[in-house]
Amino acid sequence: MSVYVFGHKSPDTDSVAAAIAFAALNKAKGEDYVPVMQGKPNPETEMVLKHFGLPTPEEMTDATDKKLALVDHSDLAQAPDNLSKGELVAIVDHHKVGDVTTNSPILYCAMPVGCSCTVLKSMYDQAGVKPEAKVAGVMLAAILSDTVNFKSPTCTEADKKAVAELKAIAGVTDTDALFMEMLKAKSAVEGVPAMDLLHRDYKDFDMNGKKVGVGQLELATLDQVANMRDALYDAMKQQKGSERHSVLLMLTDVVKEGTDLMVLSDDPALIEKAFNAKLSGNSMWIDGMMSRKKQTIPNLQKAFGC
Repeated sequence: MSVYVFGHKSPDTDSVAAAIAFAALNKAKGEDYVPVMQGKPNPETEMVLKHFGLPTPEEMTDATDKKLALVDHSDLAQAPDNLSKGELVAIVDHHKVGDVTTNSPILYCAMPVGCSCTVLKSMYDQAGVKPEAKVAGVMLAAILSDTVNFKSPTCTEADKKAVAELKAIAGVTDTDALFMEMLKAKSAVEGVPAMDLLHRDYKDFDMNGKKVGVGQLELATLDQVANMRDALYDAMKQQKGSERHSVLLMLTDVVKEGTDLMVLSDDPALIEKAFNAKLSGNSMWIDGMMSRKKQTIPNLQKAFGC
């Protein structure tokens, strides 16, 4: 019976690359693992898969009657539908421990590093398996993406070491040029519907019983979205509906290394308190904010009393 490897909903490059890498590692051991995605790939991920010549994984969102593994998440809100109706056998992650539970022991491998593919590189090393060049390429790209080319506060020496080793396997000579190619694809917003941009890299979180959604757009300059802020805010209103307490959208300027945080909340003062900043209209600039995982979610959890 095949084991399907799921990244999180609203797949990003790490969730897709990690699914591919974990499936390939287990295939090298003679096991039948298949990478899948919970949705369509974003423009950066499409570019990375094409660049390294790998096929796009099948889309799959339901775990019913399936054996499965999770990569790049361990939260129910980001997991496939009907998770309890499937058999979970493994989790590989680099985030906080989520609320997924199991009835029997599983493989669980998590590390405090910048990217799930860094965790997977260590798993390849421990298994004595060398990733194929194409797989090494997408793993490398995922680490560059998640660490924002080593600028993110989530970046560790382990991430840098993994990149150095993976680039040699993949035959990549200039990681800065690769990152800029990825950023160009990731930050392309012209002609894209606002709701699609909100969902490009979006996750829901349980904050002490309240549902909070946080999206992120990484941009070369905030000018790219200057004329679409109203449309983005309307999309946030639609996303929030009545079931979410707050919806936030991080407009992250990779060059300036900071985030203009758009906020729609039942309690805006709570969000201001979380980041020790004041809203101007519906947004606030937070210097140095690059990481949702390390800088946005922990502050929100503290403010919500998690």
